[in-house]
Amino acid sequence: MKHKYLILLNIFILSLVTGCAQLPPTPADIHAKKFEALPDKAVIYIVRPLVDGNVHGPLSIPGGMIATQPGTYYRWEGPPGTHHISGAAAWGASVTLQTKAGEIYFVEQIATGDARDGLKTMSLRRIDEARGRRMVNQASLL
Repeated sequence: MKHKYLILLNIFILSLVTGCAQLPPTPADIHAKKFEALPDKAVIYIVRPLVDGNVHGPLSIPGGMIATQPGTYYRWEGPPGTHHISGAAAWGASVTLQTKAGEIYFVEQIATGDARDGLKTMSLRRIDEARGRRMVNQASLL
């Protein structure tokens, strides 16, 4: 009987460990992390740190809407010019970028709150390339 419980305990521990394993990156994630500039377009990475609020971070971006999670990023490719990124709905966070073709830009989004109470605060700011690349390399593509 004791042996049976040990086997069940080992199965339980194994399921916890394998359930926490990170999935391998997708081909799109691998491609985005090459940080390739496009000669006729601007590239903007929007990235959230691994540690911030455990809430969705809804954003209005050029051409649509996205909802981020902690430890995720989004790569947007578009025409050069002025681009506005803002928190959706009542969130006043925003950043405006003047972009050029062939250039890459990084925006950090921080969203605080929790699943029970929802989104509390949001901030958006442009960050330097070294920090942006580091954060994107630690994150997963949306």
